[in-house]
Amino acid sequence: MIRANVQEIEYAVTHLPEQDLDEFRVWFEKYDAALWDKQFKQDVTNGKPDHLADQALMDFDE
Repeated sequence: MIRANVQEIEYAVTHLPEQDLDEFRVWFEKYDAALWDKQFKQDVTNGKPDHLADQALMDFDE
């Protein structure tokens, strides 16, 4: 497994050729979206957003 700290990753990204940077952006966007989706699903399963929905319904009723 490759281990790198944030500074090493930042350095590597800032020194990528333009085409590689474009490929990295596409990959990272998909990766980040997948992580967000996973976290959102976990939050929904655990009932985290329920209070937000309840508040929105109360606000709507007012």
